[in-house]
Amino acid sequence: MKYTAIDLFSGCGGLSEGLKQAGFAVELAVEIDPDAVSTYKLNHPETTVLQEDIRKLKIKDVKKILNGKRPHLLAGCPPCQGFSSMKRLNRKKAAPDERNNLIMEFLRFVKGLKPATIMMENVPGLKDYDLFKEMCDELKKYYTVNVEIVDIQSYGVPQRRKRLVLVGALKTLKLELKVAEGTGERKTVRDAIGNIEPVQGTDDPVHGITANHTQKVKEIITKTPKNGGSRTDLPSEFILKCHKRENVGFKDVYGRLRWDDYSSTITSGCLNPSKGRFLHPEENRVISAREASLLQTFPRDYRFPTDISKTSIALLIGNALPPKFSYIQSKNIISHLEKYRD
Repeated sequence: MKYTAIDLFSGCGGLSEGLKQAGFAVELAVEIDPDAVSTYKLNHPETTVLQEDIRKLKIKDVKKILNGKRPHLLAGCPPCQGFSSMKRLNRKKAAPDERNNLIMEFLRFVKGLKPATIMMENVPGLKDYDLFKEMCDELKKYYTVNVEIVDIQSYGVPQRRKRLVLVGALKTLKLELKVAEGTGERKTVRDAIGNIEPVQGTDDPVHGITANHTQKVKEIITKTPKNGGSRTDLPSEFILKCHKRENVGFKDVYGRLRWDDYSSTITSGCLNPSKGRFLHPEENRVISAREASLLQTFPRDYRFPTDISKTSIALLIGNALPPKFSYIQSKNIISHLEKYRD
Protein backbone atom coordinates (compact mmCIF):
# COMPACT_ATOMS: atom_id res chain seq x y z
CA MET A 1 0.00 0.00 0.00
CA LYS A 2 1.27 3.47 -0.86
CA TYR A 3 0.83 5.94 1.95
CA THR A 4 0.17 9.55 0.95
CA ALA A 5 1.52 12.73 2.49
CA ILE A 6 1.27 16.50 2.21
CA ASP A 7 4.25 18.75 2.94
CA LEU A 8 3.32 22.25 4.11
CA PHE A 9 6.04 24.95 4.21
CA SER A 10 8.10 22.50 2.16
CA GLY A 11 11.16 24.67 1.58
CA CYS A 12 13.62 23.05 -0.81
CA GLY A 13 12.38 19.54 0.03
CA GLY A 14 14.33 18.17 3.00
CA LEU A 15 11.21 16.89 4.73
CA SER A 16 9.80 15.48 1.48
CA GLU A 17 13.08 13.69 0.71
CA GLY A 18 12.83 11.87 4.03
CA LEU A 19 9.13 11.14 3.50
CA LYS A 20 9.86 9.59 0.12
CA GLN A 21 12.76 7.52 1.43
CA ALA A 22 10.43 6.19 4.14
CA GLY A 23 7.83 5.13 1.58
CA PHE A 24 5.36 8.00 1.44
CA ALA A 25 4.04 9.36 -1.84
CA VAL A 26 4.13 13.14 -1.39
CA GLU A 27 1.11 14.26 -3.37
CA LEU A 28 1.22 17.98 -2.57
CA ALA A 29 3.75 20.52 -1.33
CA VAL A 30 3.08 24.16 -0.46
CA GLU A 31 5.83 26.80 -0.37
CA ILE A 32 5.91 30.56 -0.93
CA ASP A 33 9.59 31.16 -1.74
CA PRO A 34 10.34 30.94 -5.49
CA ASP A 35 13.92 29.69 -5.06
CA ALA A 36 12.72 26.95 -2.73
CA VAL A 37 9.95 25.99 -5.16
CA SER A 38 12.43 25.79 -8.05
CA THR A 39 14.72 23.56 -6.00
CA TYR A 40 11.85 21.37 -4.86
CA LYS A 41 10.64 20.83 -8.42
CA LEU A 42 14.14 19.86 -9.58
CA ASN A 43 14.18 17.01 -7.08
CA HIS A 44 10.54 15.99 -6.71
CA PRO A 45 8.95 16.34 -10.17
CA GLU A 46 6.19 13.86 -9.33
CA THR A 47 4.75 16.08 -6.59
CA THR A 48 2.23 18.87 -7.22
CA VAL A 49 3.78 22.06 -5.85
CA LEU A 50 1.79 25.18 -5.07
CA GLN A 51 3.77 28.40 -4.83
CA GLU A 52 1.32 30.09 -2.54
CA ASP A 53 0.97 32.17 0.59
CA ILE A 54 -0.56 29.42 2.71
CA ARG A 55 -2.74 31.97 4.49
CA LYS A 56 -4.59 32.52 1.23
CA LEU A 57 -4.82 28.87 0.21
CA LYS A 58 -8.32 27.41 0.53
CA ILE A 59 -8.97 23.94 1.90
CA LYS A 60 -11.46 23.21 -0.87
CA ASP A 61 -8.78 23.82 -3.52
CA VAL A 62 -6.45 21.37 -1.81
CA LYS A 63 -9.22 18.78 -1.63
CA LYS A 64 -9.69 19.09 -5.38
CA ILE A 65 -6.03 18.31 -5.96
CA LEU A 66 -6.34 15.29 -3.67
CA ASN A 67 -9.53 14.16 -5.42
CA GLY A 68 -11.27 14.11 -2.08
CA LYS A 69 -8.87 11.52 -0.59
CA ARG A 70 -7.82 11.85 3.02
CA PRO A 71 -4.00 11.95 3.28
CA HIS A 72 -2.32 9.47 5.58
CA LEU A 73 0.02 12.18 6.85
CA LEU A 74 0.02 15.97 6.98
CA ALA A 75 3.53 17.19 7.76
CA GLY A 76 5.13 20.58 7.91
CA CYS A 77 7.78 22.86 9.34
CA PRO A 78 6.20 26.31 9.83
CA PRO A 79 8.92 29.00 9.74
CA CYS A 80 8.85 30.29 13.30
CA GLN A 81 12.18 32.14 13.41
CA GLY A 82 10.87 34.33 16.23
CA PHE A 83 11.31 31.38 18.58
CA SER A 84 14.91 30.50 17.75
CA SER A 85 17.48 31.19 20.47
CA MET A 86 19.40 33.43 18.08
CA LYS A 87 16.37 35.56 17.26
CA ARG A 88 15.35 35.79 20.93
CA LEU A 89 18.98 36.47 21.94
CA ASN A 90 18.47 33.76 24.54
CA ARG A 91 15.54 35.55 26.17
CA LYS A 92 12.48 33.50 27.06
CA LYS A 93 10.06 35.75 25.22
CA ALA A 94 9.51 35.16 21.50
CA ALA A 95 10.74 37.90 19.19
CA PRO A 96 7.98 39.68 17.25
CA ASP A 97 7.69 38.01 13.85
CA GLU A 98 4.54 37.66 11.77
CA ARG A 99 5.63 34.15 10.76
CA ASN A 100 5.07 32.97 14.34
CA ASN A 101 1.35 32.73 13.62
CA LEU A 102 1.84 30.27 10.76
CA ILE A 103 1.51 27.37 13.18
CA MET A 104 -2.22 28.16 13.20
CA GLU A 105 -2.28 27.60 9.43
CA PHE A 106 -0.96 24.12 10.11
CA LEU A 107 -3.87 23.64 12.49
CA ARG A 108 -6.33 24.96 9.90
CA PHE A 109 -5.23 22.36 7.38
CA VAL A 110 -5.31 19.56 9.94
CA LYS A 111 -8.89 20.43 10.86
CA GLY A 112 -9.89 20.86 7.21
CA LEU A 113 -8.32 17.68 5.82
CA LYS A 114 -8.50 15.34 8.85
CA PRO A 115 -5.34 13.38 7.93
CA ALA A 116 -4.80 10.03 9.66
CA THR A 117 -1.55 11.26 11.21
CA ILE A 118 0.27 14.57 11.63
CA MET A 119 3.87 15.64 12.12
CA MET A 120 5.33 19.08 12.76
CA GLU A 121 8.96 20.00 13.30
CA ASN A 122 10.26 23.29 14.68
CA VAL A 123 12.69 25.06 17.00
CA PRO A 124 12.60 24.04 20.67
CA GLY A 125 11.58 27.54 21.79
CA LEU A 126 8.15 27.01 20.30
CA LYS A 127 7.14 24.64 23.11
CA ASP A 128 6.61 27.46 25.64
CA TYR A 129 4.68 29.73 23.28
CA ASP A 130 1.02 30.30 24.20
CA LEU A 131 -0.17 29.96 20.61
CA PHE A 132 1.55 26.59 20.29
CA LYS A 133 -0.14 25.42 23.48
CA GLU A 134 -3.44 26.64 22.10
CA MET A 135 -2.84 24.72 18.88
CA CYS A 136 -2.00 21.54 20.81
CA ASP A 137 -5.13 21.86 22.94
CA GLU A 138 -7.21 22.11 19.77
CA LEU A 139 -5.44 19.16 18.14
CA LYS A 140 -6.06 17.01 21.21
CA LYS A 141 -9.78 17.17 20.57
CA TYR A 142 -9.26 14.89 17.57
CA TYR A 143 -5.74 13.47 17.86
CA THR A 144 -3.50 11.78 20.36
CA VAL A 145 -0.56 14.19 20.44
CA ASN A 146 3.04 13.66 21.50
CA VAL A 147 5.63 16.48 21.63
CA GLU A 148 9.34 15.95 22.27
CA ILE A 149 12.52 17.99 22.00
CA VAL A 150 15.28 15.80 20.61
CA ASP A 151 18.94 16.00 19.58
CA ILE A 152 19.17 15.17 15.91
CA GLN A 153 22.74 13.91 16.27
CA SER A 154 21.15 10.89 17.97
CA TYR A 155 19.53 10.00 14.64
CA GLY A 156 22.64 9.68 12.49
CA VAL A 157 22.79 13.36 11.50
CA PRO A 158 26.37 14.69 11.77
CA GLN A 159 25.25 17.95 13.34
CA ARG A 160 24.45 19.51 16.71
CA ARG A 161 20.87 20.61 16.50
CA LYS A 162 17.90 20.35 18.84
CA ARG A 163 14.43 20.22 17.34
CA LEU A 164 10.88 20.10 18.57
CA VAL A 165 8.83 17.32 17.01
CA LEU A 166 5.06 16.91 17.28
CA VAL A 167 3.34 13.76 16.06
CA GLY A 168 -0.27 12.72 16.34
CA ALA A 169 -2.83 10.19 15.15
CA LEU A 170 -6.60 10.38 14.92
CA LYS A 171 -8.09 9.12 18.16
CA THR A 172 -10.36 6.79 16.19
CA LEU A 173 -7.29 4.89 14.96
CA LYS A 174 -6.20 4.09 18.54
CA LEU A 175 -2.52 4.22 17.62
CA GLU A 176 0.21 4.63 20.26
CA LEU A 177 2.12 7.06 18.04
CA LYS A 178 5.08 8.78 19.65
CA VAL A 179 8.13 10.66 18.41
CA ALA A 180 10.70 8.15 17.15
CA GLU A 181 13.57 7.59 19.55
CA GLY A 182 17.16 8.18 18.51
CA THR A 183 18.88 5.33 16.71
CA GLY A 184 22.22 5.81 18.44
CA GLU A 185 23.96 6.01 15.06
CA ARG A 186 26.83 8.49 15.27
CA LYS A 187 27.99 10.32 12.17
CA THR A 188 30.82 12.84 12.12
CA VAL A 189 31.99 15.61 9.83
CA ARG A 190 34.51 13.16 8.38
CA ASP A 191 31.75 10.66 7.62
CA ALA A 192 29.78 13.33 5.77
CA ILE A 193 32.42 15.23 3.80
CA GLY A 194 35.75 13.49 4.38
CA ASN A 195 35.82 11.82 0.97
CA ILE A 196 34.48 14.63 -1.19
CA GLU A 197 36.75 15.82 -3.99
CA PRO A 198 38.56 19.19 -3.80
CA VAL A 199 36.57 22.30 -4.71
CA GLN A 200 39.12 23.15 -7.38
CA GLY A 201 38.29 21.26 -10.55
CA THR A 202 35.10 19.59 -9.25
CA ASP A 203 32.46 18.62 -11.80
CA ASP A 204 29.75 19.36 -9.24
CA PRO A 205 28.65 23.01 -9.64
CA VAL A 206 27.09 23.01 -6.16
CA HIS A 207 30.39 21.94 -4.60
CA GLY A 208 31.99 24.83 -6.44
CA ILE A 209 29.82 27.33 -4.58
CA THR A 210 31.85 28.75 -1.70
CA ALA A 211 32.59 32.18 -0.29
CA ASN A 212 35.05 34.63 -1.81
CA HIS A 213 37.15 36.01 1.03
CA THR A 214 38.94 39.32 1.37
CA GLN A 215 42.69 39.22 1.89
CA LYS A 216 42.23 40.02 5.58
CA VAL A 217 39.79 37.13 6.05
CA LYS A 218 42.08 34.80 4.09
CA GLU A 219 44.87 35.62 6.53
CA ILE A 220 42.59 34.97 9.50
CA ILE A 221 41.53 31.61 8.08
CA THR A 222 45.13 30.59 7.32
CA LYS A 223 46.16 31.38 10.90
CA THR A 224 43.22 29.47 12.42
CA PRO A 225 44.49 26.07 13.68
CA LYS A 226 43.34 23.06 11.69
CA ASN A 227 40.64 20.70 12.90
CA GLY A 228 38.63 22.76 15.35
CA GLY A 229 40.56 25.99 15.82
CA SER A 230 38.67 29.22 16.44
CA ARG A 231 39.22 32.97 16.61
CA THR A 232 40.28 32.61 20.24
CA ASP A 233 43.39 30.75 19.02
CA LEU A 234 44.56 33.58 16.79
CA PRO A 235 47.50 35.89 17.44
CA SER A 236 46.19 39.24 18.72
CA GLU A 237 47.05 41.07 15.49
CA PHE A 238 44.66 38.81 13.58
CA ILE A 239 41.71 39.22 15.92
CA LEU A 240 39.08 41.55 14.48
CA LYS A 241 38.44 44.75 16.45
CA CYS A 242 34.81 43.79 17.00
CA HIS A 243 35.96 40.59 18.71
CA LYS A 244 38.38 42.31 21.11
CA ARG A 245 35.62 43.93 23.17
CA GLU A 246 34.75 42.31 26.48
CA ASN A 247 31.78 39.97 26.72
CA VAL A 248 31.60 39.37 22.98
CA GLY A 249 29.66 36.17 22.42
CA PHE A 250 29.46 33.81 19.45
CA LYS A 251 32.99 32.45 19.88
CA ASP A 252 32.36 29.93 17.11
CA VAL A 253 32.52 32.56 14.37
CA TYR A 254 35.54 32.08 12.11
CA GLY A 255 35.92 28.62 13.65
CA ARG A 256 36.84 25.37 11.93
CA LEU A 257 34.81 22.20 12.02
CA ARG A 258 36.39 19.13 13.66
CA TRP A 259 36.77 15.99 11.55
CA ASP A 260 35.79 13.48 14.20
CA ASP A 261 33.03 15.43 15.88
CA TYR A 262 29.58 16.67 14.99
CA SER A 263 29.19 19.81 12.92
CA SER A 264 27.79 22.92 14.53
CA THR A 265 24.21 23.67 13.50
CA ILE A 266 24.00 24.30 9.76
CA THR A 267 22.14 27.60 9.52
CA SER A 268 21.27 30.07 6.78
CA GLY A 269 24.72 31.59 7.36
CA CYS A 270 26.54 28.35 6.59
CA LEU A 271 28.55 29.83 3.70
CA ASN A 272 29.76 32.80 5.74
CA PRO A 273 32.56 32.31 8.32
CA SER A 274 31.40 35.36 10.27
CA LYS A 275 28.09 33.58 11.00
CA GLY A 276 29.42 30.54 12.83
CA ARG A 277 31.84 27.59 12.86
CA PHE A 278 31.71 26.96 9.13
CA LEU A 279 35.37 26.79 8.11
CA HIS A 280 36.61 23.56 6.56
CA PRO A 281 38.55 21.40 9.07
CA GLU A 282 41.83 21.78 7.19
CA GLU A 283 41.42 23.64 3.91
CA ASN A 284 41.64 27.44 4.09
CA ARG A 285 38.06 28.18 3.11
CA VAL A 286 34.51 28.07 4.29
CA ILE A 287 32.58 24.86 3.56
CA SER A 288 30.99 24.64 0.12
CA ALA A 289 27.25 24.55 -0.55
CA ARG A 290 27.54 20.82 -1.30
CA GLU A 291 29.37 20.15 1.93
CA ALA A 292 26.72 22.08 3.86
CA SER A 293 23.98 20.03 2.18
CA LEU A 294 25.79 16.77 3.01
CA LEU A 295 26.06 17.83 6.65
CA GLN A 296 22.30 18.30 6.44
CA THR A 297 22.14 14.70 5.09
CA PHE A 298 20.84 15.58 1.63
CA PRO A 299 21.83 12.97 -1.00
CA ARG A 300 24.99 13.80 -2.91
CA ASP A 301 23.00 14.16 -6.14
CA TYR A 302 20.38 16.50 -4.68
CA ARG A 303 20.04 19.39 -7.09
CA PHE A 304 20.24 23.07 -6.20
CA PRO A 305 19.94 26.01 -8.62
CA THR A 306 23.30 27.52 -9.45
CA ASP A 307 21.86 30.72 -10.88
CA ILE A 308 20.79 32.14 -7.49
CA SER A 309 22.87 34.04 -4.95
CA LYS A 310 25.08 32.30 -2.40
CA THR A 311 22.95 33.88 0.30
CA SER A 312 19.83 32.31 -1.19
CA ILE A 313 21.33 28.84 -1.53
CA ALA A 314 22.65 28.99 2.04
CA LEU A 315 19.15 29.95 3.18
CA LEU A 316 17.64 26.96 1.37
CA ILE A 317 20.12 24.52 2.90
CA GLY A 318 20.15 26.01 6.40
CA ASN A 319 16.37 26.18 6.71
CA ALA A 320 15.82 22.60 5.56
CA LEU A 321 14.84 19.70 7.77
CA PRO A 322 17.63 17.09 7.52
CA PRO A 323 16.25 14.27 5.32
CA LYS A 324 17.82 11.54 7.50
CA PHE A 325 15.93 12.82 10.53
CA SER A 326 12.73 13.16 8.51
CA TYR A 327 13.17 9.60 7.22
CA ILE A 328 13.37 8.10 10.71
CA GLN A 329 10.33 10.01 11.97
CA SER A 330 8.37 9.18 8.80
CA LYS A 331 9.32 5.49 8.90
CA ASN A 332 8.07 5.38 12.47
CA ILE A 333 4.70 6.77 11.38
CA ILE A 334 4.40 4.23 8.56
CA SER A 335 5.13 1.38 10.97
CA HIS A 336 2.18 2.50 13.08
CA LEU A 337 -0.11 2.91 10.08
CA GLU A 338 0.73 -0.63 9.02
CA LYS A 339 -0.29 -1.92 12.45
CA TYR A 340 -3.67 -0.26 11.99
CA ARG A 341 -4.06 -1.76 8.51
CA ASP A 342 -3.24 -5.21 9.82
